[in-house]
Amino acid sequence: MTASISHPITLEEFLKLPETKPNSEYIDGKIIQKPMPKGRHSCLQGKLCAALNQVAEESKIAYAFPELRCSFGGRSLIPDVAVFEWNRIPFTPEGDVLDNFELSPDWTIEILSPEQKPNKELGNILHCLEYGCLLGWFIDPDDFSILVLLPKQQPILFQGDHLLPTLPNIGLSLTANQVFEWVRMGK
Repeated sequence: MTASISHPITLEEFLKLPETKPNSEYIDGKIIQKPMPKGRHSCLQGKLCAALNQVAEESKIAYAFPELRCSFGGRSLIPDVAVFEWNRIPFTPEGDVLDNFELSPDWTIEILSPEQKPNKELGNILHCLEYGCLLGWFIDPDDFSILVLLPKQQPILFQGDHLLPTLPNIGLSLTANQVFEWVRMGK
């Protein structure tokens, strides 16, 4: 859904607007509202954040943020999961996490929902990669696949039991099958 605006709006003007429910992103001068997450999307997002933070938070390697607004390169995006290496997380002098992240995540994860346009989500991942992101996952729950994108490389489609790439310092071993097993909660 694209919000109707009578005149072009800048990123700075967009960031001053009140947040919407569901959240909106700013892409190429347009305000685009994200669809409300559904069951599989929410389950995968929660499990991914928990799994990543379980192996990376205590040792201060990285942190996985769900639905974190990241504004950089003329856009304001809200990846489903934004993973930042610990040394890149913006903190206050007291050690609190800043509210505004004006940088690309190190790893961006998008989970396709039925109402979403795949190319818009892939475009967000490519934008992140262009601005310093090291890894992108595009998860499609309908065909149990994860498209992995790396800077300046051909995308790789993962299904089944092949190990998925993660950030180098994160000791997390996952396959596409393991990821999609998380949504089979009723078994």
